[in-house]
Amino acid sequence: SFDVEYRRDVIEYPIVDEIDINGWDLRKALHLLTRTNGALLEWLGSPIVYREAGTTAARLRRLAGSHISDIALCYHYSHMARRNAQQFLDKDQVKLKKYFYVLRPLLAIRWIQAGKGIPPVPFAELLHAEAPEALIEDVEALQQLKKNTPELGTGPKIPSINRFIAAEFERLGEQFSGQGRPQQESAERHAELNEVFRQALAP
Repeated sequence: SFDVEYRRDVIEYPIVDEIDINGWDLRKALHLLTRTNGALLEWLGSPIVYREAGTTAARLRRLAGSHISDIALCYHYSHMARRNAQQFLDKDQVKLKKYFYVLRPLLAIRWIQAGKGIPPVPFAELLHAEAPEALIEDVEALQQLKKNTPELGTGPKIPSINRFIAAEFERLGEQFSGQGRPQQESAERHAELNEVFRQALAP
């Protein structure tokens, strides 16, 4: 759109079966990369690729590591975990699949704080790298249940998982409360992203 600065310009479709489609204007995507946008980083790192044309995505993957703020990314995951825990797990009967909506961001924070960079998208990789050994069996049992019953219903809390979540929230405390997502201002960074933009538009 020529008036992209003045209106919302995105592609959004409801999830149908296993097809999940979203899209942003390239300029917006590049701007969000400077702000360590977690969704963009996960899209770039997804092991599932429907179709990839050109070199833009590959170039962004190479640049992503030097264009992120660990603090901003931890803030993103901390906010996600706390919001989902408060919304879905703060009751006697919980929506079981929502455990993954809290566990994944908490494990991602541990990955970042261990100095490993951008967290991987596959949950199993995060789980085995960052979860305490005693927790893995219960989480894998929940994963197996989810595979057998794609739409998990409600059930009683799982004590071991709840203890881990509570311990992580206590460990993190207010570390990422109120933290913003700083734009990574740098002439060099902007020059790199401008080059990606121009090459993406080249015939």
